[in-house]
Amino acid sequence: MKFLLVVLAFVILGFLLRNSWRNRPGAPRRDSAPPEAPPAPRQMLSCAQCGLHMPRDEALPGRGGVFCSEAHRSAFERAHPPA
Repeated sequence: MKFLLVVLAFVILGFLLRNSWRNRPGAPRRDSAPPEAPPAPRQMLSCAQCGLHMPRDEALPGRGGVFCSEAHRSAFERAHPPA
């Protein structure tokens, strides 16, 4: 009987140690999905009027370059008339 209690104590101790080893900070988790790859960087352009940087797909093309808004595009084109 004493032998069974010692074996049972070792089994419980082993189970607790195994769980604490799995749940330690920085341990890889088997059940979680791998992290997704970060999105690809987007090309940034600067506004010809104010210098604000914005993604290429949000830039407005104009006569003097690209602009962050319609107001900046029209202000730039008024200040720099075509030659």
